[in-house]
Amino acid sequence: MPGPERYIGRSPEERAARGRAARADVPRSAHGSWEPSADRPDPVALLEEQSASRVPELVPIRYGRMLVSPFTFYRGAALVMATDLSGTPRSGIDVQLCGDAHLSNFGAFASPERQMLFDINDFDETLPGPWEWDVKRLAASFEICGRDLEFAPADRRDIVVATVREYRETIRQAATQGVLDSWYAHMEIEQLMAWIDEEVRERRLGRKEAKEARGDVAKARSRDSTRVLARRADTVDGALRIVADPPLVVPIEDLIESGMGWDDNRAVVEQLIRSYRRTLVHQHHPAQEFSYVHAARKVVGVGSVGTRAYIVLMLGRDESDPLFLQVKEAQASVLERFLAPSKYRNHGQRVVVGQRLMQAASDIFLGWQRIKGLDGSTRDYYVRQLHDWKGGAEVETFRMQGATLYGRLCGATLARAHARWGDRIAVAAYLGKGDAFDRAVAEFSARYADQNERDYETFAAAVKSGKLVAQTGV
Repeated sequence: MPGPERYIGRSPEERAARGRAARADVPRSAHGSWEPSADRPDPVALLEEQSASRVPELVPIRYGRMLVSPFTFYRGAALVMATDLSGTPRSGIDVQLCGDAHLSNFGAFASPERQMLFDINDFDETLPGPWEWDVKRLAASFEICGRDLEFAPADRRDIVVATVREYRETIRQAATQGVLDSWYAHMEIEQLMAWIDEEVRERRLGRKEAKEARGDVAKARSRDSTRVLARRADTVDGALRIVADPPLVVPIEDLIESGMGWDDNRAVVEQLIRSYRRTLVHQHHPAQEFSYVHAARKVVGVGSVGTRAYIVLMLGRDESDPLFLQVKEAQASVLERFLAPSKYRNHGQRVVVGQRLMQAASDIFLGWQRIKGLDGSTRDYYVRQLHDWKGGAEVETFRMQGATLYGRLCGATLARAHARWGDRIAVAAYLGKGDAFDRAVAEFSARYADQNERDYETFAAAVKSGKLVAQTGV
């Protein structure tokens, strides 16, 4: 069985020996290979397969967002890459995987103690599996993003190598730490700002990029439920309601095709909220003081478009005390067809447990639910705050120095997440002190970026031919 069960009771020396022994079966240089198999599935067919379970009228929006560039295609093609990674070398050491660890799935958010942290922020595909898969997905995202930004090949390689090196060095450091020191390790924004200031002093980062980073942090601190209320809600017929902005935001009453009235609908949602509250960590939770007001379907992301996602407006003391929750559909992880299935019967619970295992601090409103939809189908969901100081890097403005620093930050963050649940000592021993793995993954990333471009062209051709319908600019 993967995970801690495989190494509990073993000494650090035995765990390190296991990692070193894995090099004989899977040399670190082997991770540089990538060649599509003769029976590789058609990427368009894989996307169509996913679309079958999604909201039909939203699928063209997903395709339109993926059509913007090879990088946005990559963001939406987690299943395609999972299929490809399933045939690549693996050391046999498992961790809790993010499952979709590309560079846009990292960012800032508030901890329960009201500190701003930097961490992974998307766990829809989380599942125990080979640590290499997350590293390769992250590394390749920097290569592909670098191509979109027209960085030189040597610069792209340097960014990827720096990203993987930071992962390796951080997990090697974690291997020397005590259990709790490794578990609680995290990156506070104040530490990140100090890191940025040091990079500026050493002239490894420009002052303009440092200023932009501080601006991103300030912007994140302004993102909370009060701001969402001002942007998304208004008084309609004397009642506070989320304002429609179709097709991206559709109030729940506009989705109802049956004869269910607003009062009946409200009773159903309130019952679901009571059930969700039972999945929260704390017995006496602030969620109990908030009352349901309104809900709407809201389109999010790139790869997630078409899955069912809702925002729920709740109020505490009064209208100056709002809370917005996001209720997001959780389907089976794209990794499950290649790895052991989740032990959790509810995929919302799978996401929540994976997030709690990997993040240094998780949203106190994180919970799950199983809901019978308007179409009669029962689906799993997870629930979290919509905005709580959440923010991310402005990828489109990256320059070489900033992209390198961001890659190092993501690499270190991923290593800390893997170290919390997986055998960090075995992974560290496998990686070793040298840069063999770093160079191999940089080679893989370049080769896989070529594959991603071929897949993107296949996808674009399917749109052009009318096989797929894409709605752009939405």
